[in-house]
Amino acid sequence: MAQQTVQRIPTGISSLDPILDGGVPSGSVILLLGDVGGGHFEFIYSSIVNTLKAAPPSADTGAPQLRYITFTRTNEDVKQEIAKSFPMEDVTRLKEKMRFDDLSELYFDNSVVPDDWYSHGDIISRLQKRADHAGILAQLAIALNAAEPNSLIIIDSITDIATQCTSSSVWLNLTGLLRGLQRISKQRNLTVYLLLTRGILKEEEEREIGDIVDAVLLFRWEESSGARRQRVMYFEKFRGVMPHLEERDLVKFAVRISTSGGFEVSNIRVVI
Repeated sequence: MAQQTVQRIPTGISSLDPILDGGVPSGSVILLLGDVGGGHFEFIYSSIVNTLKAAPPSADTGAPQLRYITFTRTNEDVKQEIAKSFPMEDVTRLKEKMRFDDLSELYFDNSVVPDDWYSHGDIISRLQKRADHAGILAQLAIALNAAEPNSLIIIDSITDIATQCTSSSVWLNLTGLLRGLQRISKQRNLTVYLLLTRGILKEEEEREIGDIVDAVLLFRWEESSGARRQRVMYFEKFRGVMPHLEERDLVKFAVRISTSGGFEVSNIRVVI
């Protein structure tokens, strides 16, 4: 029986894509679960920059759409952080090739934050918006549904909205949306990265989100020789990929981040 060919989407991390036989399987929903400063944001930024560098300047047709969804951060803040972290020769491409969905007005409308900190609209239009958390989840669903097939989507971050899901009914709405996203990503070949800061949600909530997604990449700090802290990346889960990684002992990686090379990994082989 012929082996089925799996389409791969490059992560843009040159030290990681060969390990993954070219990238992640198309249609994957991937949770990037990280300690504070553990490297999961740098993974995304480096991936974006390297993906844009690799794409021909005129590759508008057939090129995957890059969609970045935020809940509390401004578009300019994200762009500037990416540009400062990993300098690009042509920063304007970052603005031209990335589609931003800023859902901050819905997020802050249900808070004590003054209106003029996040909104430039008039009070009438703000009052007409749905300000509850079901509203922001519905808006997130609309943004995801608008993504073109074969898109790369970054959600920054699940931490922002999950911490607001204090009632069981709203939490069910969030997990239901993620389960639906896991299904539709296969039909439309959407590659989705979910950013989540480790240790903020309840342990069972982290586990439930990890159970829903296709892959969990854990970014954490570990003590190395000489009491030096080292960033480490683990593959905790990857449906359809994990057996191949286990066979080659490719599960745990040391992480290095630099302005020149971006996010880089090197294999750590465990000797028993």
